[in-house]
Amino acid sequence: MIMLTLDALIWLGLHLGLSGTNLRGAVIGRIGLTAFRALFAAAALAVMVMLCRSYAGAGMVLLWIAPGWLRGLLALAMLPAFVLFVASFRANPMAAGGEPFLGREAQGIQRVTRHPMMVAFALWAAVHMIGNGDAASLVFFGTFFITAAAGMPSIDRKTAARDPDAWARLARSTSILPFAAILTGRNRLVPSEIGWLAPLAGVALWAGVLIFHRSLFGVSPVMF
Repeated sequence: MIMLTLDALIWLGLHLGLSGTNLRGAVIGRIGLTAFRALFAAAALAVMVMLCRSYAGAGMVLLWIAPGWLRGLLALAMLPAFVLFVASFRANPMAAGGEPFLGREAQGIQRVTRHPMMVAFALWAAVHMIGNGDAASLVFFGTFFITAAAGMPSIDRKTAARDPDAWARLARSTSILPFAAILTGRNRLVPSEIGWLAPLAGVALWAGVLIFHRSLFGVSPVMF
């Protein structure tokens, strides 16, 4: 558990302390954007491996047991996470490096949320924290929840600094919280821009993971 906590802190320091602060710009100024992205990706991958190994070796300290009905609801909650995740690739508003394109109007899944992939990660992490109910899972999945939740406004701040006027237009018509901009009349849902392939692929991926979850991860997300 100690190693898991240390690895989690390293991960958060890398993403929130480096990538999410002015230090990122200073490092890029020294080594260049391409080198920064390569080194950051390598470091993130290495820490990810450390996190997964620490999580697998952490002892089980059970804090609560999710009832069957809640596990079923959590399994259903993963469906929009998969759809958002897949749709973010088809009409991804994020440029390389995680910064939104500012040269066009919000389209497709960006009308729902301007950070579809990050929202998907946050939902995935929250579902697993609640469903697992043990201390190691709180640290492991909580690390990714914090990364996603803090990463979205961090990306917004960097985007606003790049082009304040274009960012203001994007912010007025989009939201972090899914459907918030649509429900408040600042945008509208256009299903044709999202298409049918991404939602269908998301549903298929969700069903596949649900069916094979025990084989892949050793535990069933629902009690059959």
